[in-house]
Amino acid sequence: METWRILHTNDLHSHFEHFPKIGRYLKKAQADDSVDEIYTFDAGDFMDRSHPLTDATEGQANIQLMNGFHYDAITIGNNEGISNPHWVLEHLFDHANFPVVLANLREEDESLPKWAVTHKILVTKKKTPIALIGLTAAYPMTYGPNHWHVKMLGNTMDKELDRLKGQYDVLILITHVGLKMDRWLAKNYPEIDLIVGGHSHDLLEHGEKVNGTWITQTGKWGNYVGDIHVELNDDHQVTKIVPDTIPTVSMKTEPQDEAIIQGYYDKGKRLLSEHHVAELPEKFADDKVAAVQVSLDAIADFAKTDLAILSSGLFLTPFKSGILTQYDLQNALPHPMHIVRSTLKGSDLWRLVMEIEKNRHYLDHFHLQGMSFRGKIFGQMYYKGIQVDMRKRIVYVKGREIEPEKEYQIACLDHYVLVPFFPTLAIVGENEFLFPQFLREVVGNYLAKKYPLPTRSEVND
Repeated sequence: METWRILHTNDLHSHFEHFPKIGRYLKKAQADDSVDEIYTFDAGDFMDRSHPLTDATEGQANIQLMNGFHYDAITIGNNEGISNPHWVLEHLFDHANFPVVLANLREEDESLPKWAVTHKILVTKKKTPIALIGLTAAYPMTYGPNHWHVKMLGNTMDKELDRLKGQYDVLILITHVGLKMDRWLAKNYPEIDLIVGGHSHDLLEHGEKVNGTWITQTGKWGNYVGDIHVELNDDHQVTKIVPDTIPTVSMKTEPQDEAIIQGYYDKGKRLLSEHHVAELPEKFADDKVAAVQVSLDAIADFAKTDLAILSSGLFLTPFKSGILTQYDLQNALPHPMHIVRSTLKGSDLWRLVMEIEKNRHYLDHFHLQGMSFRGKIFGQMYYKGIQVDMRKRIVYVKGREIEPEKEYQIACLDHYVLVPFFPTLAIVGENEFLFPQFLREVVGNYLAKKYPLPTRSEVND
């Protein structure tokens, strides 16, 4: 007989407020001598650039802290793969002391990223070979513009299982594909013994068994830590899997925790505040509408369009007059969203505007979660270059009534393509996702041009 303890996390999203407790829990569990083996895995989205320290260090602070968690293997989530420019992800794991298992991502030349392996074989003290396969969410629409080739799950699994034939007794997947796709994997690949999953933020307190395969997830943000008991017989076959999750709130708080957590934030704030972006005039002082309007100009300029839409709920704080820093921008616009240039026929643009107007009052107070949104409410929609007469149901583009057969281009966000409120964008829009800059970088670059910082001679004067 052989016994294992598998510890796991997923979707930490830079919630460093839980890291001291999680670190102590893992350290104690990893010293457990009542079992034969202890393994620790993470299923992706461990970083989120909405935290100042992550943003300031481009995720290197996360890697340093995760090194202390002593992971045996991780995979990446969409926050690592899409929210980071290609070159940032290329160097994200330069100082990691754990392997990144990822079978379904390739460089544009089809080579495997230098920081990844498609699978890993672990061999226990009792000579049981374990095959680990890592998978991330297959989003070609957004991975492609970021110069990655993401592969579909079925084709990837078929190839990896063919390569691994005869090399393992136990098969474990570390996935960032969401519970729906984890269930699909379990139904279609019964040889999988265990899926350590993430992405959909589902809390499976005691796991879920599908077609003989156990699926586990710990929710989000480090609110829980997964702790799985596994038993095998003398033929190296799994006989028992007992998933469990431990609420982080139940873990003991130490006196130094608060200072450590605040220190992470303060360091990130200090690093970002050192970078000045622009010098804004008085009209921006505590005026969120001014921030929205200049940001509409920014995304239109970036996408090379005359039209643009943005929602006020994206702006967690207004901009301010005077020197604007990267911290101010990060605080106002923490969302890892990218600009989309959508091409629509006039009749479809008219319908998009009608969808916006129909939902306007509902969205003004709608509490939205997910979709890379880091705010609270959706808020009011604002236009650039578009006016609406709802009484007559007429839409004007730059002062002229819309032409049904004419093509128009509008700058928007991936957020609006993904949320269900404006289906026209997703259904008929020719949507071009623009990388690598995301929203606050686009806005910051525009502000730097429009309201440049004073030169050294001007400061001296």
